[in-house]
Amino acid sequence: MSEDLRGEGVDSAGSVGSAGSAGSAGSVGAGGQPALPPYLLAFPGPLRDRLVAAVLSGEKTLTTGLLCEYEAEDEELPPVGELAALIDSDGREVAVLETTEVRVLRLGDVDLRHALDEGEGYTSVAEWRAGHERFWHGEEMREAMGDPSFTVDEETKVVAERFRVVEVL
Repeated sequence: MSEDLRGEGVDSAGSVGSAGSAGSAGSVGAGGQPALPPYLLAFPGPLRDRLVAAVLSGEKTLTTGLLCEYEAEDEELPPVGELAALIDSDGREVAVLETTEVRVLRLGDVDLRHALDEGEGYTSVAEWRAGHERFWHGEEMREAMGDPSFTVDEETKVVAERFRVVEVL
């Protein structure tokens, strides 16, 4: 999760972005419709605000999370076609996203297209990786992982989730 924190998982660039299973089964949203699971990018604050803005502008169409987050939370990867509610730093639903592709790959296999599609202004894989490592090695992420010395390397498995905005709320 590049900053993908499904449920509360966390993405590399600080995107707490997965649509995980934070919505309880059977919960109901506005108008009696089933509530969508939350799509969280990074932790609340300036980074989440920038990432949400990039999604809404169409610049961000991909997020990267850590496979170990899904495993630690005993959470399944999001299925293609899943709808989720993009949440801003104030906890408001701001858009409905649809997952269009999910891939698991080694951190060392992230390519330039991936880095560009993250929509965070990176112009190289090295720049993307440095930004994501800052997030993944940061205090908030290490606390979320329950490991004060958590690190990633070339072999770390990441989850690349491509999505599209279905509706801006």
